[in-house]
Amino acid sequence: MASVTSLSDSVHQRLAAALSAALPQAGSADPLLRRSDRADFQANGILALAKKEKANPRELATQVVSRVESGEVIKDIEVSGPGFLNITITDRAIVETLAARYADDTGRLGVPQAQQPGTTVIDYAQPNVAKEMHVGHLRSAVIGDSVMRLLEFTGEHVVRRHHIGDWGTQFGMLIQYLEEHPHELDHKADEISGEEAMSNLDRLYKAARKLFDADEEFKTRARRRVVDLQAGDPQTLAMWQKFVDESKIYFFSVFEKLDMEIRDEDIVGESGYNDMLAETCRLLEESGVAVRSEGALCVFFDDIKGPDGNPVPLIVQKSDGGYGYAATDLSAIRDRVFNLKANNIIYVVDARQSLHFKMVFETARKAGWLGDDVKAYQLAFGTVLGKDGKPFKTREGETVRLVDLLDEAIDRASAVVREKAQDLSEEEIAERGTQVGVGAVKYADLSTSANRDYKFDLDQMVSLNGDTSVYLQYAYARIQSILRKAGASRPVAHPELELHEAERALGLHADAFAATVAEAATEYAPHKLAAYLYQLASLYTTFYDKCPVLKAETPEQIENRLFLCDVTARTLHQGMGLLGIRTPERL
Repeated sequence: MASVTSLSDSVHQRLAAALSAALPQAGSADPLLRRSDRADFQANGILALAKKEKANPRELATQVVSRVESGEVIKDIEVSGPGFLNITITDRAIVETLAARYADDTGRLGVPQAQQPGTTVIDYAQPNVAKEMHVGHLRSAVIGDSVMRLLEFTGEHVVRRHHIGDWGTQFGMLIQYLEEHPHELDHKADEISGEEAMSNLDRLYKAARKLFDADEEFKTRARRRVVDLQAGDPQTLAMWQKFVDESKIYFFSVFEKLDMEIRDEDIVGESGYNDMLAETCRLLEESGVAVRSEGALCVFFDDIKGPDGNPVPLIVQKSDGGYGYAATDLSAIRDRVFNLKANNIIYVVDARQSLHFKMVFETARKAGWLGDDVKAYQLAFGTVLGKDGKPFKTREGETVRLVDLLDEAIDRASAVVREKAQDLSEEEIAERGTQVGVGAVKYADLSTSANRDYKFDLDQMVSLNGDTSVYLQYAYARIQSILRKAGASRPVAHPELELHEAERALGLHADAFAATVAEAATEYAPHKLAAYLYQLASLYTTFYDKCPVLKAETPEQIENRLFLCDVTARTLHQGMGLLGIRTPERL
């Protein structure tokens, strides 16, 4: 199925042609078209063009209008103010364009795919081995998952990478403790739950920490164990692997609860780059990008200085020969560029790490690993706050466990679903409650621009009123209910009918789905898609209030309104899917 030309593109083409005809010397000029309250679209490009060509903007606008081809698409075009153009579309064009989207048998609603897709590596959802996932892990996972879906939908080849924290000095302590208490991670049953795996790890971690702090001899043995681990001692690596495997049982259970697909082959932790670290340092030192300073291998920058005015270096290798995060991150860039052939690398990482990534990217550029043809980008996100506007913590001041947070959201959502449910069984209420609860958490995150902090307020998140996923899910379920009740009437487009104002507004907005997806994917901005979908549901609510569907005046009008309902539902379903949120058929 070919992509469908949107109404704004059709108008844009006609205006651009008229502009070129009125001012041939200006070449191809942009009419700067946007949606408007005064008409369907407004074009503002004539003002800048007239200034450049020293022409009178109103006169130029009048000349352009006389050359615009109206009829099939453009119903009316008028000059307003100093030289704006107000454009009204024909009702027929709205319905015919939506009908072409509706006829797309791939389910893509006529959204085009990239002509020359690139390869994007996206680094997101990075929990730490042997540690509980908390609210701070939520945003990287949810934002990364949605950006991955958006990019794949537009045709990009996406490689997912989960850079888990699976290496470092803390493993010396854990492995040594397991060596001395060998049955701590044994499983009595064949399969254990994620919760059991985490409690095993948590118990072991606390016991090892206590011993490490209290017993000097154990501390010495633990530090020797770090050396063995870094040297690749087989027995030490085998015990390290036990911690990784136990943690994965837990990770997979949390991601499953989040309704996210995390594949084992995409998990390449810090340890995955160990074999490259020495070479990364050698290449940086030989090329002069990094220099030795007090025994450590450092990269200095002209524009990065500390509060004392002294340069702040990126430390690639410590003076004791150990490697820091920078060595791992730089090795990962080499792998992603030269082995995975990435054109774009996106890091969905907390904004507090911005300086680190700025230095890492700059170093990789100086070393020639990031050329003009590869873009590295940190999709930095803000903090999750409590209702009090402070970072979200438990009453005891602990960071909130992600599992507890999701469970509470599911409980609240299940109560909302139960209250509204008319013909749902207990099992269906539980299933819908999970979809609504997890959707609420994801939507609250994704409807905020990633770089801003947001307040975690469950009452607001599962509210049926306002900008929430529940509002969108109910709009979808309501449409499905209407389509079920339609009996013999079917959704059929009738371009010959005149449209009500609410039908036009809904139709014009539904047609903008393709442009919104393109923008959200290009800018890695799921919040733009969330805002679009909320507006779509709001316009549907107005349409539903003002335009009777099953009690419309004629059979043709019933069919056309059912068609508008179905196009809206398909757009909601597809759009919510790109945010990683389910749309239940009944609520």
